Amino acid sequence: MSQSTNFRGIVAMLLSAVTFVSCDCFLKLLIGEGVQPLQALVLRGISATLWATVLVTAMGLWRHLPKAFGFWVMLRSLFEVVAVSAFILGLARVPLADITSIYQIAPLLVIAGASFLWGEKVGLIRWLLIGLGLAGAMLVAQPGSAGASPYALLGFITAFASAGRDLLSRYVPDDTPGMINTFNIVVAVMLVSLVNTMLFETWTPVTREIALYAFFSGMFVMLGHLFVFLSFRLATARTVAPFYYSVTIVATTFGAVFFSEWPNALALLGIALIIACGLGVLLFERKGSPVPGPESVDAL
Repeated sequence: MSQSTNFRGIVAMLLSAVTFVSCDCFLKLLIGEGVQPLQALVLRGISATLWATVLVTAMGLWRHLPKAFGFWVMLRSLFEVVAVSAFILGLARVPLADITSIYQIAPLLVIAGASFLWGEKVGLIRWLLIGLGLAGAMLVAQPGSAGASPYALLGFITAFASAGRDLLSRYVPDDTPGMINTFNIVVAVMLVSLVNTMLFETWTPVTREIALYAFFSGMFVMLGHLFVFLSFRLATARTVAPFYYSVTIVATTFGAVFFSEWPNALALLGIALIIACGLGVLLFERKGSPVPGPESVDAL
């Protein structure tokens, strides 16, 4: 892939971080209004489906809708349903910082999967940078002893399912528009969440504020899925996977600005590590020069 294509993939990943964290902010506002987690996902799904419908119509993509039922598109959506369901169930029993830090292993799983499935060369130096980035994410999240809870395993399920979803992006036929994939995902998550909330929760009446928060949450999650899909379609997995860590940076910034959740010294150190490692991976990718390794002159 060309350097310009890889750069666009990186930009798409960074935009996905901003949009997903924006979605989480509105979900937090929804829960603050007394909405149960699964109900919040349903309300978000309704909004996201409406947004996706508008975009699919505006882009004239309805003729491609049958492609949403293709094997790889459906399988990718299934992985997303598993990831979201595991995350929400774990979040109910494990502190947010703990399950979020566990979820940060997803980039490593993507890189390992890309190496196994597609033969993408990773190399010792890139693995070191990614590992340091993961350490930085742990410093930002600062998981406590509750991370040893058996329910923390749901965080690993989230990470594995998310990595699988992103790896499957390469198998989706090239003639399948990104918006069709996004439409499939938001509808699948909404329907599964609807079944779950009917089984396990009591529905909270929808007020004007709740509807407004759901409206924007759905818009941002729809854009987030679109940007992630485009990211892995445009660039190599080893290029964009490290920029998963930008979610931590955006979440820390938004938390400080909108919810007065200021990071401490360890969190700031973690952010610095994440930025440094992400820039390091980008630098090696742009240089494209071989770096001597123990068994190959192309260690990257």
